[in-house]
Amino acid sequence: LYRDFAENTLAIPVVAGEKPANERFPGADNTYSIEAMMQDGKALQAGTSHYLGTHFAEAQNIRFQGEDGQLTWCHTTSWGVSTRLIGGVIGIHGDDDGLRLPPAIAPRQVVVVPMLRDKPEDAEVLAYGEALVKRLNAGTAFGERVRALLDIKKIRSAEKRWDWVRKGAPIIVEIGPRDAAGGQVTFIRRDDLRDGEKIRSQALPLDAFVEAAPGLLADIQATLFREAKQRLDDNIITSIKTFEDLEAYFGAGDEDEDDDAAGSVTGFKGWVRAPWSRPEGAALDALDERLKHLKLTLRNVPVGQSAVSGVCIFTGAPAVEEILIARSY
Repeated sequence: LYRDFAENTLAIPVVAGEKPANERFPGADNTYSIEAMMQDGKALQAGTSHYLGTHFAEAQNIRFQGEDGQLTWCHTTSWGVSTRLIGGVIGIHGDDDGLRLPPAIAPRQVVVVPMLRDKPEDAEVLAYGEALVKRLNAGTAFGERVRALLDIKKIRSAEKRWDWVRKGAPIIVEIGPRDAAGGQVTFIRRDDLRDGEKIRSQALPLDAFVEAAPGLLADIQATLFREAKQRLDDNIITSIKTFEDLEAYFGAGDEDEDDDAAGSVTGFKGWVRAPWSRPEGAALDALDERLKHLKLTLRNVPVGQSAVSGVCIFTGAPAVEEILIARSY
């Protein structure tokens, strides 16, 4: 469910997997997470779920009566994604101009900005914009009504346009007297805003734009996901087979001494997916300390792995699975 929502609604590609023992929720038998790659290569734990066994039930006396009439401890779970997903949407899709919201969650999917100049033709422009928004709102996208808005705030149209650019509205339409007279729609796509320094605008006849709008929104959604998925796929490193290689890749001592405890490191570094032997106890604690020196953490063991060969990059013992290693927030 987490992965489906992240990928199909938020356009955030994630890796789902089980957390190692040192990253489990306290008292849990198993903890699972989805991990998302930010634009600087760091990992964001985007959601977790925990199987608590009967530990919590025993502490809180949560029992049920079974078919045999006996009281039995409940097996419980703990789960829920948090507001960090909002940060994930901003950090994964945003650019130097502001937000880029996936259309599936954008409060306003199409914003129409009338170019008003306190002249008689303003009435025609407003009427044109109202008719356009009414037609757009009658259409559907992502199984719901299109969410279009005519922005008639009493500020300059250029300021309104940039306000919506910063807010990440997927499609921003500007209409003036010529558009109204010619029956056309001039618009920009927030996911494809610039051609170099120039704003990239497009124009379509009114009927063609209304018909195309749901498809444009779907394409913007797909484009945002594709961009983020390409970044994720291109930056999961599988060639590292020893701890020395891991240390060389991330670099010891390249930390910014003035940064906070999370650690910001110069240069983009992806995630490493490496074989490991699932050490536990003191061995895992020692491994964790070695990783802390590089400001690294074990993220999760991706689900759906095929057979693993080779040796653990930490212990040299035969590997049993592969694990993701990354810097994180």
